[in-house]
Amino acid sequence: MKMPAARGPVSSALCTLLTNRDPAAEPGLVTGLQASVQTALHDADDILHDEDLQAALFTAYELRYSGLAGVDDSLEWDPAVLDLCAAIELCFEQALRDRVPMPPLPAPGIDTVAAALFELTGSDSGPSVSRYLAKKATDAQAREFLIHRSVYQLKEADPHSWAIPRLRGRAKAALVEIQADEYGGGRLAKMHSELFARTMRGLGLDASNGHYVDVVPAIVLASSNLMTMFGTHRRLRGAIAGHLAAFEMTSSLPNRQYGNGFRRLGYDQAVTHYFDEHVEADAVHEQIAARDLAGGLTEDEPELVEDVVFGAAACLFVDGLAGTALLSAWTAGESALRSDAPEPVGLRS
Repeated sequence: MKMPAARGPVSSALCTLLTNRDPAAEPGLVTGLQASVQTALHDADDILHDEDLQAALFTAYELRYSGLAGVDDSLEWDPAVLDLCAAIELCFEQALRDRVPMPPLPAPGIDTVAAALFELTGSDSGPSVSRYLAKKATDAQAREFLIHRSVYQLKEADPHSWAIPRLRGRAKAALVEIQADEYGGGRLAKMHSELFARTMRGLGLDASNGHYVDVVPAIVLASSNLMTMFGTHRRLRGAIAGHLAAFEMTSSLPNRQYGNGFRRLGYDQAVTHYFDEHVEADAVHEQIAARDLAGGLTEDEPELVEDVVFGAAACLFVDGLAGTALLSAWTAGESALRSDAPEPVGLRS
């Protein structure tokens, strides 16, 4: 991925450190980065919407995925980078635990946890981007929707796959079963990330990894960062299991509506196939994720019930904030992309 553009002092200091070629300058750059992080965390009004902090965390996390152009891969484990992640994660997680509405906790077990998750996702009153896209969205808004989603969908399944070596037994087998489908059963053309890329190209968008990162708002990065934070910490294995359960359980119907929306706008199966594929696949995945993954995990590790529910609730909460921001802009007749960001050619035509 290309280096994301800086959005403030923290992301700027991180980019400078990552691209530094002068060993003598490194101590000063590290000290400057640490100071900027502490100041930004102290001054942040809302870390979930903080452009600078979410961009910095996203940039650091990308070293764990495809890497960054011009950045040495060894910096993935650089102490200064890890310190930055740890500092932001501490405040990010605390903000979520303070703000995410938590339902009553179920007793550990497959049936009880699955029932609680179906009740939680079934009662979710978040904004319906899918209904808007199905009935009202313009072609330009449909393209913006894909741009927002591309931050995660072009690496679809990867954040949840971090949990595979952290789970055992029934939960591990369930996660592998879900992920195998996400990765197309080993066939490139059927990988869900590749299907999404095909959809983007069908609308004339650039489907290269990270191409539109600079134009999406902080809350979109926060949604992606949430998954990576949960997935890369063993202590949060319950949260990533709950996140995936909620993600799958709220996917099938919206994807049907997304597909209908793109058909309404005149696009053919080459564009809608990604959404149509998820209607059937996620109807199956939601049962596996709720029962065998999340429920099975609590049966083996009862102490993880709270984190499983927290992960599911956090998924709904953060994605709800992202959906609200999207719809608020559209209903006001405005673009949902960052107005002060570098704009890729043809983005808003």
